[in-house]
Amino acid sequence: MGVFDRLPPMDHLRSEKMCFVQLIIPAESARLAVTYLGELGLLQFKDLNDDKSPFQRIFVNQVKRCAEMSRKLRFFSDQINKAGVKSSVRPAMQPDIDLEELEAKLGEHEHDLLEMNTNSEKLLQTYNELLEFKLVLSKAGGILASSHNHAAPAERELDENIFDKEMDDGNAYLLEQGIHLGVSENSGVKFVSGIILKSKAMAFERMLFRATRGNMFFNQAPAGEPVTGPISGEEVEKTVFVVFFSGDQAKAKILKICDSFGASCYPVPEEMVKQRQIFREVSARLADLEATLDAGIQHRNKALESVGSQLWRWIIMVKKEKAVYDTLNMLNFDVTKKCLVGEGWCPIFAKSQIKDVLQRATLHSNSQVGIIFHEMDTIDSPPTYFRTDKFTNAFQEIVDAYGIARYEEANPAVYSVITFPFLFAVMFGDWGHGICLLLGACVLILREKKLSSQKLGSFMEMAFGGRYVILLMALFSIYCGLIYNEFFSVPFHIFGKSAYECREKTCSDAHTAGLIKVRDAYPFGVDPSWRGSRSELPFLNSLKMKMSILMGVTQMNLGIVLSYFDAKFHGNALDIRYQFIPQMIFLNSLFGYLALLILIKWCTGSQADLYHVMIYMFLDPAGDLGENQLFWGQKELQILLLLMAIVAVPWMLFPKPFILKKLHKERFQGHTYRFLGTSEMDPDSEPDSARSRHDDFNFTEVFVHQMIHSIEFVLGAVSNTASYLRLWALSLAHSELSTVFYEKLLLLAWGYDSFVVKLVGLLVFAFATAFILLMMESLSAFLHALRLHWVEFMNKFYHGDGYKFKPFSFALLADDED
Repeated sequence: MGVFDRLPPMDHLRSEKMCFVQLIIPAESARLAVTYLGELGLLQFKDLNDDKSPFQRIFVNQVKRCAEMSRKLRFFSDQINKAGVKSSVRPAMQPDIDLEELEAKLGEHEHDLLEMNTNSEKLLQTYNELLEFKLVLSKAGGILASSHNHAAPAERELDENIFDKEMDDGNAYLLEQGIHLGVSENSGVKFVSGIILKSKAMAFERMLFRATRGNMFFNQAPAGEPVTGPISGEEVEKTVFVVFFSGDQAKAKILKICDSFGASCYPVPEEMVKQRQIFREVSARLADLEATLDAGIQHRNKALESVGSQLWRWIIMVKKEKAVYDTLNMLNFDVTKKCLVGEGWCPIFAKSQIKDVLQRATLHSNSQVGIIFHEMDTIDSPPTYFRTDKFTNAFQEIVDAYGIARYEEANPAVYSVITFPFLFAVMFGDWGHGICLLLGACVLILREKKLSSQKLGSFMEMAFGGRYVILLMALFSIYCGLIYNEFFSVPFHIFGKSAYECREKTCSDAHTAGLIKVRDAYPFGVDPSWRGSRSELPFLNSLKMKMSILMGVTQMNLGIVLSYFDAKFHGNALDIRYQFIPQMIFLNSLFGYLALLILIKWCTGSQADLYHVMIYMFLDPAGDLGENQLFWGQKELQILLLLMAIVAVPWMLFPKPFILKKLHKERFQGHTYRFLGTSEMDPDSEPDSARSRHDDFNFTEVFVHQMIHSIEFVLGAVSNTASYLRLWALSLAHSELSTVFYEKLLLLAWGYDSFVVKLVGLLVFAFATAFILLMMESLSAFLHALRLHWVEFMNKFYHGDGYKFKPFSFALLADDED
C-alpha cells in the first residue's frame, strides 16, 4: 500500500471545508448585516426557531408588509400584461427609495389604478348598454313599422345613415326619464323589446309561449354584429326580439322570464319621430363615451408605463427585504433583548470575507458595539458545497440528481466530465451525427447571453442548461464515429487506403469473391472494407462486445480505487483492509482476468474461445485447456485466481463486524474504568457516555448490513459487468438503424429518375435522421450512460446521503417565485 500512500490526498476532488459559526449581532445593525451577508452569499443560516410557527416569530409584521407589497407588485404586473404595455427590463436610473416610501408609493399607485379600473368598467358597461339600445332601436323599429304597414321594408329599419346627424337638445328628457311607450292606444296591444343571446332565443320563445298560453306574438331579428355583454365582457352573437301581448299579468310574466334568461329589455316608442330622436341621442352619447374611454385608456397606459419602468427594481427590492426578514426570523434574541444570535455554516475560505462584511455593516449602521463572529464545535454533519462554473455545473447536477455527496466525499462529477460523454459516444458513435450535435451545441453556446435572459420552455431550458454536456457528447461522438468509420453509416477512406484488396484484379464483387490483406492494417479505426462484407456483423459484434467489457471493468475498478481514497482520507483502516482489498481481488480475479484474456487474444490473434475458458474455469479448473490456451501457465493462474475470489468473499463478510464489536467492547471498558475512578460523574447523564454508546451498538444489525453489502457486491460484479454490454447493444442498434435509413430510404429513392421521388426520399431520410437518430437515439444513449454512472460506477464508493449547502444569497432571488 506504500504506492497509494505516496499519492496526493485528492483535496481538489472533495467538497469545500466548512465550519460552524455563531454571530452575535446588535439589534440596530442586524438588518444591515444580514443584507450584506445576502449580497455576499456564502453563509447558510440555521433556523434556531424551528419549533415556532411563522406567526410566532419576531419580525412577522415586517414579513407581512413585504408580502402585501409583493401582492401589489403582482397586481401591477398582471395589469401591465393585460394591457399589453411594455415594461422595461432595465429600469431607468431613479434615486434610491427606502421601504416605507416604496410602501406608500405602491399604495398610491394601487388606489389610482383601482379607481381608473372601476371608472373604466362603469363607462364600458354604459357604452355596451347604449350600443345594445341602439341595435334594439334599429331592429325593433323595423319590426314595429312592418307590423303597422307604415312604409316600405327598405325604409323601416333604422340606420344612423338615414337620420339627420344633428341632435335635438330639447328631446334629451326622453332618455333621462325613461320611455314607457310600449302601448298601442288604439288596439290595447302592448309589447316588450330587448336583446338576448342567440343561443337562448329558441328556449326563450318556447318559455314565453308556455307562460302566456300562446297569447303573445314573438318576432326576432339578428343583431347584425357581435355585442359585448354588459356583465360577462365577452363578445357574443345576440338577437333582437319584440314580444306583443295583452294585459298587465302577461307583462309581469314576460319581464320575469326576460330577467331569468339574462335578456336586456329596452323601451322603444311606436312613433317614428320619437324613435329618430332617441336614436340620434344614443348615437351622440356613444360617440362621447367612445372618446372618453379612449382618453381613459391612454391615461391608464401612461400610469402603467410609469410603474412598469420601475417594476423590476421594486420586485427585486421587496424580494430582498422579505428574504432579509425571513432570515432574521431564524435568529434568536439573547436574554437582554439587545442582540440577535445566529448560527450557520460557511466555507473556511469565506471567513475573512464574512468578517469584512460584518465590520462594514457595523460601520454603516453607526453601532457602538461590534458584531461578534466566531467558530463553534458541533456534532452535526456539515453541508456539501462544490464550487462550479457554467461548464461543470451541468455535470454536478447529474450527480446531485442521484444524491448529494457526503461532506468531503469523493466527487464523481470530476470523472463524469470525461466518462459520461465518452460512454454516450460509444453508443452513439457516428461522426456525421456528432457534427449535427456539435452544431446544435455551438448555437446554444454562442447565444447563451441572449438565451439566459429569456424564459425558455421546459425542453429548451433543459438543453440550454446542458449545452456543455452536449458539446462534449458531440466531440466524443465524432471521435468514436471516426473509430467506427461511420458517417451517417457510410465508411470513408480518411486515414489512407484499406489493408484489403480484391483477390484478383479482374474481380468485380469483392464481397463475394473475398478479400486478401495486401498492406499494413488501417491506421485509425475500423477498416472501411469491412463495410458490406459477409463477416461485417460478426466482426463488429465481437469488437464492440469485448470493448464494452474492457470499459466496464476499467470504470468499476476506478470506483473501487476511489473507495480506497475515501477510506484513506477519513482514516478508516477497516474499510481499506476488509472492503477495498477483497473487492479488488474478487473483481479482478474474475473479470479483470477476462479483460486480460481479451487483450492477449487481440495482440496474438489467437482463435481461443473465451466463453469456453471462463465457463470451465469454474466447472473444471484443473482440466486441459487445449487450443484455448493463450499463454504458458494459464491453467495454474486460473486456479490461483479462482481460489483468491473464493477467499475474498468471507474476507469481505466476517472480519469487519467482529473487529467492530471487539473495538467497541474495548472502548466501553475504558470508559467504565474512567467512571469508576470518578464519583462525581454519572454516565447516564452524559449524552456521549459509554453506556449510551454501548446501547447504540447492535452487532446483529452491523453483521446483517455487512452481509447485504458483501452479497450485493458479489452479485453486482457479475450483473454490472453484464450491464456494460448495453454499450455494445446500443452501438450496434444505432449503426444498423442508420444503415437501414441510408439504404432503404436515401439510396432506394436515388435509384429512381423522378426528381419528386428523390426529393421525397431525401426529406424522409432527413426527418428520420433528425427525429429518430438525433433525438430519440441520443436520449436513449443519454439515459443508458446515466444508468451506468449511477448504478455500476457510483455504487462502488458513493454514498450520496449528504445535504446541499444553501447559503442566504440575493443572487438566487431572481429565479425564485413567491
